Parts: sequence; structure tokens; C-alpha cells
Amino acid sequence: MNIELKKFVDPLPIPETLKPLRKGKDDAYYEVRMEEFHQKLHRDLRPTRLWGYNSQFPGPIIDVNRGEPIRVKWINKLPDKHFLPIDKTIHEIGKLPEVRTVTHLHGSESKAESDGHPEAWFTRNFKQTGPHFKKKIYEYPNHQRGTTLWYHDHAMGITRLNVYAGLAGMYIIRDEHEKRLNLPSGKYEIPLIIMDRSFHDDGALLYPQQPDDPAENWPNPSVTPFFLGETNVVNGKLWPYMNVEPRKYRFRILNAANTRAYQLYLDSGQPFYQIGSDGGLLKRPVKMDRLEMEPSERCDVIIDFSEYWGETITLKNDLGPNADPKDETDDVMQFRVKLQLSGKDKSRIPPILSHIPSLKQNPIQRIRNLKLVGSTDELGRPLLLLNNKMWHDPVTEMPELGSTEIWSLINVTNFTHPIHIHLIQFQVLDRRPFDLDRYNQDGAIVFTGPAIPPKPNELGWKDTVAAHGSQITRIIAKFEPYSGDYVWHCHILEHEDYDMMRPLKVIKPKKIEKE
Repeated sequence: MNIELKKFVDPLPIPETLKPLRKGKDDAYYEVRMEEFHQKLHRDLRPTRLWGYNSQFPGPIIDVNRGEPIRVKWINKLPDKHFLPIDKTIHEIGKLPEVRTVTHLHGSESKAESDGHPEAWFTRNFKQTGPHFKKKIYEYPNHQRGTTLWYHDHAMGITRLNVYAGLAGMYIIRDEHEKRLNLPSGKYEIPLIIMDRSFHDDGALLYPQQPDDPAENWPNPSVTPFFLGETNVVNGKLWPYMNVEPRKYRFRILNAANTRAYQLYLDSGQPFYQIGSDGGLLKRPVKMDRLEMEPSERCDVIIDFSEYWGETITLKNDLGPNADPKDETDDVMQFRVKLQLSGKDKSRIPPILSHIPSLKQNPIQRIRNLKLVGSTDELGRPLLLLNNKMWHDPVTEMPELGSTEIWSLINVTNFTHPIHIHLIQFQVLDRRPFDLDRYNQDGAIVFTGPAIPPKPNELGWKDTVAAHGSQITRIIAKFEPYSGDYVWHCHILEHEDYDMMRPLKVIKPKKIEKE
């Protein structure tokens, strides 16, 4: 982009809350249309062509109560041609319809037929469907604890493009316990859906046709192994600002970027009080000077502006000591403490938030050692794999319904992979560093230090874990409440599409034969 966009000129938008079409005694029914539209993302940028849920970017917030199930009909009304570059050489995409969608509610404990399996895709008006397609109307039981989830596209081989085009939104489950805690609420509870994007000068989204320095034999378009945008977008605006009162606010933060991890901090030096993560409230608040967020992770935080009347505070992203000075993604958004206090702030940060039973007491049915691997394909392009297997290889992870397993994620690459497992919320056990150079020489795992316990803000329920390079990250999970076909994958979308995703089949326990 050659034009310079001034930061902090657009107010932060708040996505609207979706209303059900019908509300019955047993559930509520929603319809959500995926449509192409144009939306202005910055004061000085021409409207951008996007794909969004109900023609919004990000999509509307779905806000539900625990124990109240809903049904959602996700309706594809998109054009037949994609406006972003599709690599038709992966997953035999050249033989499939160009525009396919399927919505995954990330972090939800849903039955397999409503999970948004990547091969349960469908085209406009359900004219064509994928091999795992089961139903038009998805059912979400919402029986899990209150938390911040998100919904996004998950279509096989084009997830990175469909999400980049705009197909993402927040989903909130509320429960009675949380309501009794007297946390900041109403207009003092704010969703922050953060992502990065690049643009052409005319306002159109820019996404690379090929990786940097492509070989002559690589196809064009060709899948790229990562994507880092030139700007930060929050709730559909580039570098917005928000006017706030001098009081406590609750922010539900989602990293909805394709590849980018954020290291968030406030330039005022004040802390975040993290109260929740992927799977809801932590046991107790954690005072954090910075939030490290991999793609798809959520952080539920309280920021107290009460001592900052008249000040302007910037939410920053630490790019590290070797950052390009021209990189403008060190800024995220701005808070301006300039609104008069509308009433006494009676909200609080409770010392105890929730009870989280440890899974370590459960009998462990299986321990799995799973490698996160960097490789190359037959054309010499980067190929990222789970346990050296491609997506279409036979399923190897088949935990029994109700069983508890430990997964050791052995990252033999030199960068972090955010690993997401569908259906469940798990707990992080520890991370242990090993000598990657030695591994690359002879395949031996030689530890270079003791196991490191999870950070205080990782002691809750998680559905996505940062598996760092040259470390073994161990998680413990109970596979419930449903059996069926799910998936697990890296949530860097460029990796997920090629080919860091594997099937996960939760099987019913074998009946014990009577003697």
C-alpha cells in the first residue's frame, strides 16, 4: 500500500448482537447469511470488498445463556467465483467448486454433524455439498461454562482465504455464576476482535498470489506458508480509538488473525487483569503486563482506567528488537479517557473467580507423542505436517469417549504452532525444551532444561495451546461429551490448509465381554 493511513481516526465499532428469528420453549432459531458486500474500514480508504456473516465484518455477536440450546442455519449466498487467489493444486481443489463454506464454532462442545467439519462444506443455496455434510441447520447445546468462543469458516483447503475475506465473528456463552461476580458489564463489556490485513491503494484486500521468491515450477497461485498484514484491524476498523470513562472495563479479546501472534501491552504501563481464557473464567485473576496471544486464542481481561482521567492510552503490539522500523503493526488501537463517569463504578475484580477441577486425577488411558514437523512437497514448497502425516492419510487419533489422554506435542520446527483440538477444552501440563540441532542430526530428543509449568493465565481451560519450537508441550484432555468425526490442527490458517490438520475420531468404548 502506497498511501499513508492516519491512525486512530475512526471510533471503535461494536458488532451488533444477532437476534433469533424464532424463540421457542426449548431453543431459539437463527439464520445467518454469508454474503459479499463492501464496508469502509478506514476514514481515508475506499470501501473494501468483503465476505461476511449477514453482510458484516466481523460478523454479528451471538450471545446466549448456558443451558439454552440454539439452532443456526448458515446460508451461503456468496458468488460462484472467489476474489482471493486459490491454489488448486492442494487437496484436489481444482475438482471442487471454487467457493465452498462451512462454519465451525471454535471451542464449542457440539455434536460432530454440527461441528463444521472441513469436508462438510456446501455451496450457494446448498447446491453442492462435501462428503461429510450431514445437515443444513446446526445445533449448539451451550451446556458448557460461560466463555468467549468464535465462529469462522473452516472449508477444506481455503479456510485461510475465507476467513481473510471476512468470515469470522464472536460467540458468547453466559452463565449465572459469572453474572453474580459483579464484573464490568453492559456498555462496559467490550468485544475486541483483532486481526491484521493488507490493502491495495483502492481499498481492496491484498493477499499474496505466491510465497516470496517462488521457484519457477511452483503454480500461480500457490499457497503461502504464512501471512502477516501491514495494518491491524479491530472490530472492522484500522487502528480505531475508543472513548472511555475513568473506571473498569471488561474486554473480551480474540486474536482472529491468520498467522500473526500478538504481544499486547498498554503504553501507560498499567496492567491487564486477566479473568478468563479460551474455556471461560480462570480460578483467580492474573495481573499481566503483556498478553501473548496466538491465532484463535481468547483473553478475557479487565482494564482499570480510574487513575488515568484525561490521558490517551495506546494498546501496543511488541514486535521485538529486530522489527522493521517501517512496520506499523506495533499499534493496535487507542483508549481516550475523556468521558465523564456516568455513575459510581460498583464493578469489581473478585479474588476468586471459579473452580477448575484438575484432570490429573483421572486415570490416563493413553499417552500420545505427536510431532509438529516442517517438510517440503514434491515441488519443493514448504509443507507443514502433524506426525508426518497428510490430511487424507488414515485416522490415527481415535480416543475413546469419556477417556482421558495426555498429548505430548513435540515441536521439531523453530517456530510456535497454536494447536487446536475440536470438541474439547483441555488443560496445559508443562513444556520442556530440547536440543533441536541434535534432533536434526540424529533424531534424538535431548532435554536442555527441566519441565516448565504453564503460565498463571494458562491454568484454566484451553482449546488452543502455543506449542513453541524445540519444546515438548504436554496437555491433558478428557474426550467428551460426544463421539464422532472431528479434527485437530495448527491454527495458523496457512498451515492448517497445507497440511497441518488431521482427523480426530472419538469412538464409543468397546463393550467388555462377559465371561
